[in-house]
Amino acid sequence: MKKLVIRFNAPVVLGFALLSLAVLLLDGVTGGATTRLFFCVYRSPLTDPLTYVRLFGHVLGHTGYSHYMGNMLLLLLVGPTVESRCGSRATLLFILITALVTGVVHFVFFPGSTLLGASGVVFMLIVLSSFTDMKKDGIPVTMILVVVLYLGREIIDGLLIKDSVSQITHIVGGVCGLVFGFVGRRKK
Repeated sequence: MKKLVIRFNAPVVLGFALLSLAVLLLDGVTGGATTRLFFCVYRSPLTDPLTYVRLFGHVLGHTGYSHYMGNMLLLLLVGPTVESRCGSRATLLFILITALVTGVVHFVFFPGSTLLGASGVVFMLIVLSSFTDMKKDGIPVTMILVVVLYLGREIIDGLLIKDSVSQITHIVGGVCGLVFGFVGRRKK
């Protein structure tokens, strides 16, 4: 009988999920103070060093358990495929760049609101994962459907629905995934 082995298969994705969980627990212990201070983007002075920490840290913060679970289930579903295909170092770089870009976009264009959560990173991974079957001679239908369905829905929701969801973060995350996918495809 073969021995069952549990592998730590996607260290960046699993580490991200665990760090986000730690931030969520810390949020509960501190009554939200740590999330407000380190893990959400809002308009603050550029002279405040924590402004720059927040531009990256906001992807680890979540408004509560259901927000966390919604993001982490998708992250854990598509992230390991991306990490196994692109490597841990590249996946970490993609996450950091997406965090920075979504944070800066929010900081510049939405000064009256706060941004937190991993949805931009999740959308980047969803779109990037659709590149896994991309060949030199064509674009997979699955990638076209992912872009049309996910990003199209976010554009429509952004125009028609007024809620606390940052559709622009989803769109920017998806665009980051497209850029990383096409740049990675060219390098091959």
